[in-house]
Amino acid sequence: MNHDSYEDAYIRAILDGVRTIAVVGASANPVRPSYLVMTYLAERGYTVYPVNPGQAGKVVAGLTFSRSLADVPVPIDMVDVFRAPEHVPQVLDEVLALAQRPRVLWTQLGVRDDAAAARAEAAGLQVVMNRCPKIEYGRLSGEIGWSGVNARTISARRPKLMGQGVQRLSIATRGPASER
Repeated sequence: MNHDSYEDAYIRAILDGVRTIAVVGASANPVRPSYLVMTYLAERGYTVYPVNPGQAGKVVAGLTFSRSLADVPVPIDMVDVFRAPEHVPQVLDEVLALAQRPRVLWTQLGVRDDAAAARAEAAGLQVVMNRCPKIEYGRLSGEIGWSGVNARTISARRPKLMGQGVQRLSIATRGPASER
């Protein structure tokens, strides 16, 4: 697969199809991007397991850190890698060693390893590299677009609110992940 660009349908199908996400390299520090991504995904209805050996057992934002992928107590649908590119092969080794393999290996912005991607795809995994699921979810759901960003139009109108509080949009046509 060409990992220079992805069709929206490919990204949407992944984000709509996964339910359980392990965030490898997650941080307990609320200003770190990995913290923001894991909490955002959890708020969107995904079951998120942060993975960081230095934080194992710690509960942050209602999420319990695991020491390794093997320590995550449920089968994982997607592994989101927040580690430097040189660590991707090691993370992939952990993924491939799981009794129930995840369907997706996703690496964050700036993280790309074409050899690891080829290995993962040969093992039957879908791969997304150098992308952020938070950004992609926001873009595809319209959460980014409603304020004029990525919509090629700028408007003072806000979309109709779906209820009280913060608006939560979904990439799915059948409702938010929490309703599926």
